[in-house]
Amino acid sequence: MIVAIIDGYTDEPAGLGVPPYLGIYPRYAYGAIKKASTKTRVFYLTIDDLRSAFFGEMGIKTKNRTPNFPEAKNILRKADLIVYIGGLHTPGKYLSAVPGSVEEISHFIRDVKAEKILGGPAFMGSASMGGVRITNRELQLAELLFDHVVYGDLEAFLFDHLTNPRDADPFRFRTYDELRDYAVIGAEVVKQFPDYPESVIVEVETQRGCPKAMGVGGCSFCTEPVRYTVVEDRPIEDVVAEVKALYDLGVRHFRVGRQSCIFSYMAKPNGRVPIPNPAAIEKLFKGLRSVAPGVKTLHVDNANPAVIANYPEGSVKIAKTLIKYGTSGNVVAFGLESADPKVAKLNNLNATAEETYEAVRILNEVGAKRGPNGMPWLLPGINLIFGLPGETKRSYEMTFHFLKRILDDGLLVRRINIRQVVVFPGTPLWRMREKVRVEKHEKLIQHYRHKIRHEIDLPMLRRVVPVGTILRDVRAEIFENNLTYGRQIGSYPIIVGIPKRLQLNRFYDVLIVDHGFRSITGIPVPIDVNSESPKVLEKIPGIGRKTVVKILANRPFKSEADFFRIVGEEKRKLLGGKIRT
Repeated sequence: MIVAIIDGYTDEPAGLGVPPYLGIYPRYAYGAIKKASTKTRVFYLTIDDLRSAFFGEMGIKTKNRTPNFPEAKNILRKADLIVYIGGLHTPGKYLSAVPGSVEEISHFIRDVKAEKILGGPAFMGSASMGGVRITNRELQLAELLFDHVVYGDLEAFLFDHLTNPRDADPFRFRTYDELRDYAVIGAEVVKQFPDYPESVIVEVETQRGCPKAMGVGGCSFCTEPVRYTVVEDRPIEDVVAEVKALYDLGVRHFRVGRQSCIFSYMAKPNGRVPIPNPAAIEKLFKGLRSVAPGVKTLHVDNANPAVIANYPEGSVKIAKTLIKYGTSGNVVAFGLESADPKVAKLNNLNATAEETYEAVRILNEVGAKRGPNGMPWLLPGINLIFGLPGETKRSYEMTFHFLKRILDDGLLVRRINIRQVVVFPGTPLWRMREKVRVEKHEKLIQHYRHKIRHEIDLPMLRRVVPVGTILRDVRAEIFENNLTYGRQIGSYPIIVGIPKRLQLNRFYDVLIVDHGFRSITGIPVPIDVNSESPKVLEKIPGIGRKTVVKILANRPFKSEADFFRIVGEEKRKLLGGKIRT
């Protein structure tokens, strides 16, 4: 039997599966198929493999990733079963991979005779952008295109379908006991991932469901409580076993990101704010490090700022654990969404503005020190959502002034994520959809997005990554508009624009020389001052066109001393040890 798993990439509130991230769904699906039948041949294809195969045959150039399987069309023709995984619930901007949709995949597989199964969060629909209301069109297309649409856990349905098809239930959810084998067996699929082994980062699940939602209900817009109505903590030994399997296969980058709040892992339920369990998190990350001693990235994702603010002592212990066993450049994303208390109450948001400020302050005290990769060890990020019911002009003003307070107080925030709300069926927001303010507040949203980017993001980025900082291991991903764009591997890495063509899929140490609103400009070091182009030399702070002319006139330099005699000794503080002659 031949099975083709097609990864359309997933992005949802508690999980990311857009390259270089390999999400949980393809791994679990692969594991379930292989456990059902070890003789089954399973191909892992990405939506980019299909784009390249189909459009390339038509002579159309695609701006996509290098295909892993150029023979993707032949694989589809031979397949007995096609499993498509997709679903975009928190759409963002992606550097080198663009998620697919049910409508797009229909063009590639509608004429294929194989049995077809849809899995992942796509059963609720996908949003290509913020400010939309999911319609029934995509869901109806899914029902027509696929033989089975899985509303529960894809891996549970696949195992049942392949072993006892009559009893296969598309609404069934698996237990963590059942998942144990799927996760370990499914690790093997990483070998078919295009970025394997050096550049793949694997999303690792520790919990499903939202602890706060179990106590007082979920946030109005969130799809996580719709899918998972109870909170389950995955056993530590199972998480460690999966990471060991992946590490043994050569994976060196991990994000423990598949949960709504890492500080709430194995926490004690307590209404709106669960009581954190530092000992359990210490045991988990110590265990991960024991089986992955040479890990290059060990990061996390979401955290509820209310937990940190209300339980500072336990939360500080957890933060120190993440630093002790993790790697620098780590970010915990705080879901503030709005600083307006009226909006927070109407939409049942996680935390107040004061709680979020306190959580930002606490994390800065523990994690602001710069680590080996050039980034601070552990910083907060802040998620905002514009267009929520109850918003007024004052709501945007309050959110801006909250951010300005953080900036003025000298605190660090790695990034501010501004999204427009997406309305999904089944969420509390669906019942309030007529009160969504995206269209009504379109000009306000544009104004405050611009204001935040210019007056908060830019000075904050200059503070987080000052000129002269060296970021280690920046991976060059794409070349566009005479710039190579790269980033470190991890949670919310900063995009670096490099003003020259570099060999892609290689790692570089980069000297930061300038800042944009959400990205930075850098130059690979050491800088070869005898051969580097004038365009790159001009980007070095303090070296303008006149100095570049002097450099060109005096090349080649025999030593650093010769170089600094021409450009000025005051440049040595920034460039000393970072040039090559």
